[in-house]
Amino acid sequence: QVHLVESGGGLVQDGGSLRLSCAASGRTFSNAAVAWFRQPPGKEREFVAAIFRIASRTSYADSVKGRFTISMDTTKSTVFLQMNSLKSDDTDVYYCAYDPRLILSSLRLPNGYDYWGQGTQVTGSS
Repeated sequence: QVHLVESGGGLVQDGGSLRLSCAASGRTFSNAAVAWFRQPPGKEREFVAAIFRIASRTSYADSVKGRFTISMDTTKSTVFLQMNSLKSDDTDVYYCAYDPRLILSSLRLPNGYDYWGQGTQVTGSS
């Protein structure tokens, strides 16, 4: 059983930065894909970033490339999302997701992940 807990969300001015954390309990993220998704109100969840192949590879949505960075700590128990140059369009609930099967063809799809955190709110302020 895997439990994911996100933290680090909050209110930030446009152009500011936040770092989100996704902590796992029960087991580590070894040999897995870990991703961040975000969900605007009334819309489907969309891919933000993923880290996989024992943290040696990353993938980013075009909308965040160059601004966001996903990383994993050395214990493979926590994944971070460093968000810089935040825009009002980045205002969403952000979710951490875990795929222990490491199905790369589903890396950017919500239904490719088995475990989800509760979400953390990120709000941009002008």
